[in-house]
Amino acid sequence: MKAVILDAYTTNPGDLSWDWLSEFVDSYEVYDRTAPADVDARTKDCEIVITNKTRLMPPQLDALTNTKYIGLLSTGYDAVDVAYARRLGIPVCNIPAYSTGGVAQLTFSLLLEYTNRVALHNAAVKAGEWQQNGNFCFWKSDLRELGGKTFGIVGYGRIGHAVADIARAFGMRVLCCTAHPDKYPGAPVTFVSLDELLRESDFVTLHCPCTAETTGMVNADFLSKMKPTAFLINTSRGAVVDEAALRRALDEGVIAGCGVDVLSTEPPRDDNPIAFHEKCIVTPHVAWAAFETRQRLMGICRDNLRAFLAGKPINVVN
Repeated sequence: MKAVILDAYTTNPGDLSWDWLSEFVDSYEVYDRTAPADVDARTKDCEIVITNKTRLMPPQLDALTNTKYIGLLSTGYDAVDVAYARRLGIPVCNIPAYSTGGVAQLTFSLLLEYTNRVALHNAAVKAGEWQQNGNFCFWKSDLRELGGKTFGIVGYGRIGHAVADIARAFGMRVLCCTAHPDKYPGAPVTFVSLDELLRESDFVTLHCPCTAETTGMVNADFLSKMKPTAFLINTSRGAVVDEAALRRALDEGVIAGCGVDVLSTEPPRDDNPIAFHEKCIVTPHVAWAAFETRQRLMGICRDNLRAFLAGKPINVVN
C-alpha cells in the first residue's frame, strides 16, 4: 500500500515527522507543495492521498483509480469535491476541533495588539525614542483596558466558547449571536440578535463557518451597525468578509480598525483591499500554526487513517 502527502510543508515544515505512516503503508512520498498539473502523476497508484489545500476536483478525482481514502490536514474540506468523491466511493476525513486553543489565543493576540500596541512601542524603544523622550515612560498611541468593555462573538461553537471564557477572565461583558442559543442553557454569555450585538459591542469577533449564508456577511450594512470606536476581528474564513466594504468602512471611520488572520485570497494579491491598510492588523493565517496545534492535527490524521483501515472510519465528511 502506498501513500502520498501532496502539500506537507505548512503542516510540517520539518519540526514534526511523517514516519508514523510506515505503520500503515509500505511506502509514502512527501511533497512540500503540488502544482495542479502534477496532481495526477503524484497520486497515481496511491491508495492513500493526504492533502491540505491542494484541490481535488472531479478531473483529479477521476484519475484516482486506485485511491481508497483521502485524508485532509484541515477542518475545512472545500479543497475536495466531497460529493463527487462519495459517488466514487472514496471517503474523505477531516481534522475537527484541533485548533480551538490556538485560534482563541490568536484572537486575543490581535485584540491586545490593538489595545496595547506592543509592536509599535517595541519598535520605538529599539529606535531610541524612549531615551530621546527623557521621561520614565511614554506612549505613541491611545491605550485601552479590556475590563468593562463589551465583547461580541458571532458564532458559539468550540472556539466561540473558548474566546468567551478568555473575555470573561479579562472582565468583559460577553454577548453572543448564534443560530441556536437554546442549545446552551446556562451559558455564561448573553445571547442577543446580531443587530444588538453590533450596536453594543466594543469588539466583534467572527467564529462562524463559511457557508452560503455567511459568505460576504460582513458587508456595508453589517459594518454600519457597529460603533465607530469598534474593532473587528476575523480568525474564521476570509470569505465571510466583503473586503471592499471593510476597506471603505476603515477609510471613512465607520469602525476604528480590524485584525484578521484570514483573507479572501491567500497569500494576498497586491490589490487586496485590506491586507496593507494601516488600520488593519494582519497575520498570515497562523492561528493553527503553533507546534502543539500542528502536533495535535497530525495525531488526529493518524487516528483517522488507523480507524479507516480498521473498517471503522471516523471524521468522514462525505
